[in-house]
Amino acid sequence: MKETIRYKRTRGRRSEHQIPLPVAYPEAARSDKESCNIVSVGKRRDGGTRYWCLAHRADATAKYGLRAEACRLADVPMITDRETVELRFEEFPGGVALWGAVAPVYDTTLRTLDHGIHIHTRTRSDGQKNMDTTVRAVRLFGGALPAAGLTVSEHDAIYHMVSSVFGYETKYLACTFCEYPHLDRDWFSVHPHRRHLCAGCGRYFRDGEVAVGNPIQVARVACGFQERTAEPAGRAIEICQSDYPGGLQIWGSNQAFLWTSSRPEEEGIHLHAFLRDSDATPTIDETYSEVVIDGIVLDPTVVRLWMAQSALPHLHGRILSGSCSSCGAAKFCNGELGFTPHLKHGCDSCGREFAPPGRRRKTILSPFPAVFARLARAASRPPQCHDMGLLPETP
Repeated sequence: MKETIRYKRTRGRRSEHQIPLPVAYPEAARSDKESCNIVSVGKRRDGGTRYWCLAHRADATAKYGLRAEACRLADVPMITDRETVELRFEEFPGGVALWGAVAPVYDTTLRTLDHGIHIHTRTRSDGQKNMDTTVRAVRLFGGALPAAGLTVSEHDAIYHMVSSVFGYETKYLACTFCEYPHLDRDWFSVHPHRRHLCAGCGRYFRDGEVAVGNPIQVARVACGFQERTAEPAGRAIEICQSDYPGGLQIWGSNQAFLWTSSRPEEEGIHLHAFLRDSDATPTIDETYSEVVIDGIVLDPTVVRLWMAQSALPHLHGRILSGSCSSCGAAKFCNGELGFTPHLKHGCDSCGREFAPPGRRRKTILSPFPAVFARLARAASRPPQCHDMGLLPETP
């Protein structure tokens, strides 16, 4: 007999200040198919049944609308308390800064991948950092937050970074059936929409406006976060990879989703350079407006966009470097074209349209793959190819 879950729709709409704050995530389910709790949640467009796992909050529908043996997240490690850092704002009057952290766009070190939420804390605004680490989740305390704290997960932070890099504001959304906080991932993080699929109960719900949902927004409101413009770092550096045998790591800067310091936030290219593989900390750990490595100039805008594109699984294999077939000018797809694969590309120099060669019909063009290849040829070891384990989410 099929197990079916029933829901009661919440009447009316709450104002932003009446939102029930998500205090913490429920106790994590085990990461195995035996712990799945799969139920029927309605019909598909083709008439088949949709199944959802309430334990891992993921789709559990197999081919032809059959019930899968396990949901798509059954083997993904759940966030544990040991992987969650507690932050109390009053302990760091010099400032707390939190960013969505993804893999470096270029990494010739032997270090393991850290991604999720990057944390900086200071006791004094002009002092050294007390904490400089990356974790899977943070539980925030202080300000107007609830006494039990408020938890932000790695995916909340990563997809907030993606949305902000492409210029989209996020909104706190809660399912109208179960009130579970909603996060728009992958394709949905850069395409505002009204109809949302709740991860908590597997039902579709509608919002009154076109928006991108992210639970981080309620944390920003509760913490009194003020929007500010990042300032160019104003530094320049020129190095050779051979001078740093321990390897390099490169990220594009993105604005913090929480920033309580009085000092300005900087934008540019963040660089780590290690003299030895055994070094615990990098010799160079700074943000620069101008970076030249082995004579190759890095464009901060190109690097930042590539970092965000790398966190969108549905774009995998569709971003390449290409030039106009008429004048030879390199093409850089920015803005909406930076996350929308398309057939024809308009040259910014001569105005003509062209289609890049290759098997992919719809593509996005960026100078970075060509820059990456040039950097890799001068590296002492092949760059790492990191897999962040992000799953595609498309309409």
